[in-house]
Amino acid sequence: MRRSSTRRTWVLLHPATGVAGAATVNKATAKEQEKIDGFFNQYADKAEDHCIGPEGIEALCEDLGVPPTDVRILLLAWKLQAARQGYFSLMVSPYNFKDFYTFSFKYCLTEPRQKTLDLETACQMLSLVLGSRPHVASFLRFLQEQSEYKAMNLDQWSAFLRFCDEIKPDLRNYDESQAWPLLLDNYVEWAKKGMVTKS
Repeated sequence: MRRSSTRRTWVLLHPATGVAGAATVNKATAKEQEKIDGFFNQYADKAEDHCIGPEGIEALCEDLGVPPTDVRILLLAWKLQAARQGYFSLMVSPYNFKDFYTFSFKYCLTEPRQKTLDLETACQMLSLVLGSRPHVASFLRFLQEQSEYKAMNLDQWSAFLRFCDEIKPDLRNYDESQAWPLLLDNYVEWAKKGMVTKS
C-alpha cells in the first residue's frame, strides 16, 4: 500500500558519528535526502506527524518480504529511535549492540510506569536479540522451569548480556561475589546441578 504525502524536511544524524550534518549540504547529499524522504513518505501515516504508523510498518514489512517479528525490524526500530511500539520516525544513530540490547527491553514496555517484562516476553526477546550466544538456550530453559520469578527488570536484563560476554560456557569463572543479580546466581546454581547430573 503506497501513501502519498506532502514533502517534509527531516533532520538526519550522520550514521557514523550520530552528529547532525552541516546546514549546507552538497547536491549528492540533497539527492540522497530526497530519496530518503520519498521512501519514508510512501509509508508515512497522515494522521501521525512525521511518523510511520502500524499500517505503514505492516506495508513496509510486506514490501520487504520480512515478517514484523523478524529481528531486523527491531533493529530498524532502534536505528530510527522509535519511542513506542509500532511507530517509526526518521532518525539515524550509530550502531552499538549494548544500546540496541537495552533498547529492545525498553521497546517492549507498553505501559507508562512499566519497569519489568513478563517472562514470556523476556524469553522471546532474549531469543530474538541474542540468538545462539553461549548460555542463552540454557538460561531460557531455567526461566521456563523455575517458579520464583514472574518478570525481568532492566538490571537483570543488562547483567545477562555481560554474563554472556564474560562467563565461560562451563561457568568456571563465575564469581557470585561480583554483585551479579540474584536471578543469575540462581541460574548458575541450577545450571551446575544440571552439569553434575549429566556427568
